[in-house]
Amino acid sequence: MSTEQKRKMFRMSVRGERLSLRDMFLAWWPALLVVAIGFAIAWQFVEPAPPRSVVMVTGAEDGAYFAFAKQYGEVLARNDIELEIRSTSGSVENYHLLKAEDSDVDFGFVQGGIGNAEDAPDLLSLGGMYYEPVWVFHRLGTRIERLTQLKGRRIAIGPLGSGTRQLAASMLVASGVPIPHGPVANLTGDAAVKALQEGRADVVVLVASPQSRAVNALLHDRRVQLVSFSHAEAYTRHFPHLAAIVLPKGGIDLKLDIPPADVRLVATTADLVVRDDLHPAVVGLLAEAAAEVHGRPGLFQRAHEFPSSVDVDFPMSPDAARYYKSGSPFLQRYLPFWAANFVDRMIVLLVPIVALVIPLFRLLPTLYHWRIRSRIYRQYGELKFLEDEVINQPAAGKARDYLARLDSIEDRVNKLRIPLAYHEQMYTLRGHIDLVRAHIARLASA
Repeated sequence: MSTEQKRKMFRMSVRGERLSLRDMFLAWWPALLVVAIGFAIAWQFVEPAPPRSVVMVTGAEDGAYFAFAKQYGEVLARNDIELEIRSTSGSVENYHLLKAEDSDVDFGFVQGGIGNAEDAPDLLSLGGMYYEPVWVFHRLGTRIERLTQLKGRRIAIGPLGSGTRQLAASMLVASGVPIPHGPVANLTGDAAVKALQEGRADVVVLVASPQSRAVNALLHDRRVQLVSFSHAEAYTRHFPHLAAIVLPKGGIDLKLDIPPADVRLVATTADLVVRDDLHPAVVGLLAEAAAEVHGRPGLFQRAHEFPSSVDVDFPMSPDAARYYKSGSPFLQRYLPFWAANFVDRMIVLLVPIVALVIPLFRLLPTLYHWRIRSRIYRQYGELKFLEDEVINQPAAGKARDYLARLDSIEDRVNKLRIPLAYHEQMYTLRGHIDLVRAHIARLASA
């Protein structure tokens, strides 16, 4: 075989392979279209990527809410999510910001009893985080056991919009004490502590954790007395969101014996509330942060008593409840947060795609073979029609017409370009053409 012949055969082989790829595409494009449609449908059910930053509302910068928010920020920062902390006047303002439709706030602390699911159906709870006792401090020089003894006194109950003011006002009214007004009544935190210590206020009401700077300062001030509620249980009956707790003797400081005796208190809970459109992955991280920050034992709680789903004002978030029950999702135990979230999203996307691809790719070879063979079978069909006509109408005068039609079929067969793997069928077809040609030749000679 000459070099030129080899080159010609090589070009024919390459041309045949190109044709094969083209046929593959033409045979497979409907399957590819089905997969693309399936991909588009599945994409509608894939959660978007988690946001890179979230907004949390707290309270005054010297309060416990703000301090806890910083700890939440550290947990989120470990997972490359930035926390924007916004200080507010307190729980009431937090609640209104969270339920506002045009608000950009994602989550925040809300004092128990401030809101409810009927008023804010778009809010979910991550549970109660810790007890917030009602602390009533005074410098009256007499023993105070009932709020009715505070009539006519200068009482600081916090600013408008704070949960402290709302709860304190409710308890005072229930005890027959008018709601105080004026500059002193609006004080809270460090400002209220200073007013009490300087004699500008007679009583200060705080609703905060024992870690609060203001509470801690007054507990260590020997000139200030803490009210022990003799009617603590009665308040829990009138206000179902309250619980009766006891501050044990020496619970604050054993060395200094603070307090010098058991103190009966009432307390609400600080709930962590989120908007229901917050990304589920971020909700899971917040549940992790809540368990880390609030799950330790404290003055009024045992280890892992909080976060608690008992007596919350809003429906529990399913993602948070799942975390408290089972811990971190499987992928997050072994992968970084963003990698785990990406894989999780892709699984949701790929499962239906794979369900389409496997049966389709089993079918594609059959479609491909059918497409190639159909070209040969089409010529076989015309050859069969011609052969039937020659057999049924064996007129010598038609031999010339029969030969012309047969030459046309043979010419089309010679121009077919199919992969080399199917040339055996081409040779078989040419052999059948020769058989029909011989039959026509016999007819013509007759």
